[in-house]
Amino acid sequence: MKKDVIKPIAVLVSICLIVTALLAYINSVTAPIIKAAEEKAAAEARAEVLSKADSFELMDIKNLPECVDEVYKAKNGAGYVFMLTVKGYGGDMKLICGIKSDGTIEQSKTLSHSETSGLGSKTAEDPYRKQYSGKNGKNVDEVDAISGATISSTAYKKAINDAFKAYEMVKEAR
Repeated sequence: MKKDVIKPIAVLVSICLIVTALLAYINSVTAPIIKAAEEKAAAEARAEVLSKADSFELMDIKNLPECVDEVYKAKNGAGYVFMLTVKGYGGDMKLICGIKSDGTIEQSKTLSHSETSGLGSKTAEDPYRKQYSGKNGKNVDEVDAISGATISSTAYKKAINDAFKAYEMVKEAR
């Protein structure tokens, strides 16, 4: 009776160990490829939101505002790029914002989100995000919210406001 129970358990454990080992191997092979692709996409996004920059340098700034994950400085002095994460209606929204050296936004862009399709997802579309181009820390609140998606558009605006707070920090740290 014990053999009837032990044999299937041993077979299942063996299968699980083999599958786990294969998954670990596949992960070790694909992880560097995925990381390189993510780094390339991030570099392209930085170049897109701050087009006059020649290259970027990650800055080590302490006590950044809540939504700011990373700050990149353009090596040629064109401005700064801010990697942002904010909680929207459907979950985290990952944004990128390029602020030129004169303190105005060149461009902001949504990198990823899980907002409601057709409502909150409109924050990722040009009509909404292009409202931020040319804005500075004083007039960014003039951007119109999206009707029916006030949580998402308010979250987006909060992230951009945090980018301006971080901009004030980094321009003083030059």
